[in-house]
Amino acid sequence: MSESFIKLKEVVLKNNCPECYSVEGLRLTFQQKIKETKFYKSITSQVIHSLECKVCNTIIYPVQWTDDIERVFEYQQKAIKPKKASRYLKQTSWIGILLFVLVMAVIAFLAIYPNL
Repeated sequence: MSESFIKLKEVVLKNNCPECYSVEGLRLTFQQKIKETKFYKSITSQVIHSLECKVCNTIIYPVQWTDDIERVFEYQQKAIKPKKASRYLKQTSWIGILLFVLVMAVIAFLAIYPNL
């Protein structure tokens, strides 16, 4: 099983970076988790976020956030629209289901007409 993330939204913040105090480098990113196996692909409801400064190349953890950054984060978190959680069956699953139905039909047919 592989897990990956799709980017929902990336926002450029005009707040000061807590590390380098630059006003131009903060990027807030929201991503949604996707699970994929041989049989299905699933979009989960799990949304993660990260705040990174592109000037000093550091990840800004929530402990380091200022009140202004928290307010902007809360606003942006309400504004994002995650994709609906869903599961899509792949071709392998459909073939397996079809084979199962065919085997069950043959078994039922042989149970009804045992002398054939």
